[in-house]
Amino acid sequence: MTGLHGDEELAAEVRGLLGDRHPTAAVAALSPYGQRIAAIGAGLDADFELGSVSKGITGLLYVDALERGEITPSTTLGELLPLGDTPAAGVTLAAISTHRSGLPRLPASAAPVRRTVALWRQGTNPYGETLDELIAQARGVRLTSPRARYSNLGFELLGHAIAAATGLSYQELVRRRIAEPLDLGEFYVPSTAQELRPGAVAGRSRTGRVRQPWTGEAIGPAGGIRSSIRDVARLTAALLDGSAAGTAALDPVANFTGAVRIGAAWISLDHKGRSITWHNGATGGFSTWLGLDRAAGTAVALLSATSASVDRHGFSLLAQLANRGAIVG
Repeated sequence: MTGLHGDEELAAEVRGLLGDRHPTAAVAALSPYGQRIAAIGAGLDADFELGSVSKGITGLLYVDALERGEITPSTTLGELLPLGDTPAAGVTLAAISTHRSGLPRLPASAAPVRRTVALWRQGTNPYGETLDELIAQARGVRLTSPRARYSNLGFELLGHAIAAATGLSYQELVRRRIAEPLDLGEFYVPSTAQELRPGAVAGRSRTGRVRQPWTGEAIGPAGGIRSSIRDVARLTAALLDGSAAGTAALDPVANFTGAVRIGAAWISLDHKGRSITWHNGATGGFSTWLGLDRAAGTAVALLSATSASVDRHGFSLLAQLANRGAIVG
C-alpha cells in the first residue's frame, strides 16, 4: 500500500483504526513475541512532537537524579533555581513530580487565554519562553492547596531544576542520560524552530490547518521533546525491561484522581482488567500516547501529526496486544 512504511500489516490496521482524521501517524507495538513499528504518510525516521509525553521523560530524569544522589525528594525549587523568597521557591521536587505542588497549570503572566486564541486563529506557538523568562513568570505565581492538579509550569520548572542540579541544560541532560545510552539519534529537545531536524513532521489541527512547532527553551521538560517512532520504540522497550534511566518513575506512589495512581508523571489505572501505565501528549498539531502493560510485557506507542486525541486508540491497541500477544496474527 502506498504511504505505509515498516510493518505494512500493522500500518494498515492502524490506518483503519485512526481513519482519515490522522493521515500522518506512526505506531510501535511491543510484546514478548517481538517489536513491530510502522508509519503512515511519513518515514520511520520522521520525528513528531511528543507533547506531554515529555513529562514522562522528565519523570525518568527526576528518579534517575534521586538514585544518583544529586537531589532528594525534599529538595526545593529555590535551592536550584533563582526564585528568591517567592512562594514557588519552597515547592519540593517530589510534590511537582506527582502534580501536587500547588503550582498553577500555567502562570497568569504568560497570558494563556490570549495565546490560546492566537493558536486557534493563526496556529502560532503558544510557548517559546527562554529559561530566564520562565523564572520571571514563576516568581509571580501564587500557590493553591497541594492537591492533585496537573501543572505544565510545574514540570517545566522540575526539568530545569534537575538540570541545574547536574550542571547541564535540560537539552543536554536528555541527550546524555536518555538519548545516548539508548542510542536514540532522533530523540531531541529543540529550543527553536531552526533546530528542527530535516525529518521533522509538520503538525496540523483537527481541521487540517498547519500549526507552528511548539519549541522553546522553557517548555522542553513539559512538552518540548521530539522523536521518531523508531526511537520511541527503543525507549519503550527500555522501559519494559528496566534498562532506561529512572524506570522506577513508572511505579505509582500516590493517588491522583479517583482510582487513578501516579508515579513520577506516569499514570497508572485499571483498563479492562489490566493495570496500564501511560502518558499522553497534545500540542497544537500533534497527539501522542504511550502505554505499557508491564505484567504482560506489552506496550504501544502511537504518534499522530494531527491534534485530535489518540488516547482511545492507544488503549484499544494495547488491550488487543495484551490479549492476543500481537496486534495482528
